[in-house]
Amino acid sequence: MSKITKITGVISLNGKGKGFINVEGVEDSYPVETEDTSTALPGDTVEAETYTDFKGKEFAKVTNVIERKKTQFVGTVIYDEEFGHFLVNPDNARLNIEIVVPKSDKYNIDDKVLAKIHTETWTEDLKRYPDGEVIQVIGHKGDNNTEMQSIVIDRGFDIDFEEEVIDEAEKSAEVNGKITEAEIAKRRDFRDAFTCTIDPVDAKDFDDALSIRLATHNKGGTDNGNENGEEVYEIGVHIADVSHYVRTNTALDNEAKKRAFSVYLVDRTIPMLPHSLSNGMCSLNPNEDRYAFSAVFKVSRSGEILDKWFGKTIIHSDKRFSYEEAQEVLNDAEQSGTKVDQGSPWFQAPFTTELLELNRLAKIMLNQRKAKGAIDFETTEIKFKLDETGKPIAVLKKERLDTHKLVEEFMLLANREVAEFISVKNKSHHQENAGVYRVHDLPDADRIADLSLFVRALGFDFHIPKAGSKISPKDIQKLLDEVIGSPSEAVIKVATLRSMAKATYSTKNIGHFGLAFDFYTHFTSPIRRYPDLMTHRIIEIILEGKPVPATIVQSLDKICTDSSKKEVEAADAERSSVKYKQVEYMQGKIGEDFECTVSGIADFGMFIEEPSSKAEGLIRLKDLKPSDFYNTDPKSYKIVGESTKTIFSIGDKVKVKLLAADLDSKSLTFDII
Repeated sequence: MSKITKITGVISLNGKGKGFINVEGVEDSYPVETEDTSTALPGDTVEAETYTDFKGKEFAKVTNVIERKKTQFVGTVIYDEEFGHFLVNPDNARLNIEIVVPKSDKYNIDDKVLAKIHTETWTEDLKRYPDGEVIQVIGHKGDNNTEMQSIVIDRGFDIDFEEEVIDEAEKSAEVNGKITEAEIAKRRDFRDAFTCTIDPVDAKDFDDALSIRLATHNKGGTDNGNENGEEVYEIGVHIADVSHYVRTNTALDNEAKKRAFSVYLVDRTIPMLPHSLSNGMCSLNPNEDRYAFSAVFKVSRSGEILDKWFGKTIIHSDKRFSYEEAQEVLNDAEQSGTKVDQGSPWFQAPFTTELLELNRLAKIMLNQRKAKGAIDFETTEIKFKLDETGKPIAVLKKERLDTHKLVEEFMLLANREVAEFISVKNKSHHQENAGVYRVHDLPDADRIADLSLFVRALGFDFHIPKAGSKISPKDIQKLLDEVIGSPSEAVIKVATLRSMAKATYSTKNIGHFGLAFDFYTHFTSPIRRYPDLMTHRIIEIILEGKPVPATIVQSLDKICTDSSKKEVEAADAERSSVKYKQVEYMQGKIGEDFECTVSGIADFGMFIEEPSSKAEGLIRLKDLKPSDFYNTDPKSYKIVGESTKTIFSIGDKVKVKLLAADLDSKSLTFDII
């Protein structure tokens, strides 16, 4: 690394206060000792000077904070007797600060609050005490509602909507939601086609629906068939027409753009749009006429896409299925040997014929995707059964059913075809960057090399392409197939996922590596994702035969960048709420014995995963059997005892006792039995 005396970059900090500065265009980050971080906080853009220690290692020292990533932080009010001040101790331990706040009768010790930093001072004991103020009292620490709200507020999401936004939403629902002959005339009418929604049993809004009916295809075929005599189906992927209700340059649109996403916590949803829309007129409720934006396909019985159409529609959902209900229909049909033929009853409850055909076609599409190399990162997910106070009383594994895959395949189809349509039409208007694409870049070569070393240490052979060659999705899927059923399966899946580039939003279409798609966008969830809403607006303009206006094109890069950042925050909030409930659930099991799986090896100990709750905890090296001294072997990802030669490897089963469950740090501590 060349010698640099002054640098500018973004700093990250760990829980011990040490930092790393990442400089754009420089491969390696610059380490920063705790005493050299000055007043920098995680994510801040800083200026720094580099220096070399006596061992020749290069470090950096922060000299100036150029831009704060955040100035508002959620934490707990405490009183420091020695310091003589009220402080807010941030929930994020990596901040390594405590915020000085004035005494007030608006909050008490152990209240969770949102504090804003004003100024900062650097004390002799290296502990930083920024001056600040409490701008919102969330509630008492430990209360379920307080803890869940704290998670989203700390990541910059608003819990409530301003009155102006609520009023706009309610007025739009009332005015634009009226089913009028004038509006119907502008749309394609699908109310006579069988249409259903398939969602989780506890879903409150339904933003996508599927329709299916026999169709006439006039390209050399017979009525209701193609040139080979196969039946042809008209399948509609119908999405709530959110752009009909959320108009540009309104307070409602600005709020949706700022939020960018709905946030899904363990026990609640923080919506992108007010309930009058998200749970009202934009929800494709059963037995009600609704305006939709649709991608409609003529599909042969063998799964060939013969024709496609995109446009605004009016639909009428005949049935609201949960995934489990729809699966039960499929299971009953399989047990009874029901098959679809010309005489099969259509449009009769429980709509067996329709679901059978949708499921059969979805399986064809899934097999086609796999043949092209799409990666399947399917992992075990959990959900919680909560009591009336929000306390977890049971942990359940989410079962992935055929009906989940059914819906997923048709959503993928719509997203892919809409993306290609937009790309082709924009090129005809000489507009290369007038779309919002969901892109997934090739994995970084160094990360793939590290992954190869990791999986080989666990006993699997993962050949990486030679220099100058690119890895393909098929290479990744081959590895994932090989580890199925092994003790290391879950760990290798996670490691492989982490080696991938992150999917983001971009105006530049580079394809989607993981899905093995040349074109991909997000079109199917405009209730909960702002990029989907922008895709609806763009395709509506294109369907009118117009180029996308320059004012919209100029705004897209920022929308893509901001949405990608907000997506990370939303996902982090969701994971944090799950982790909180996992630890809360395990609090009632302190002192109990478990058989866990070693899920990670670090220089300070090993991480283990409890199988039923999927909760991860730590066993430190110093807490292993006291009769031996243990060392970490970084090359083989093992911990080895010097005298007993006891070995702990990733994937091993270990019997442990739960010693502690700390909700503040969301951590579990175990001990080997």
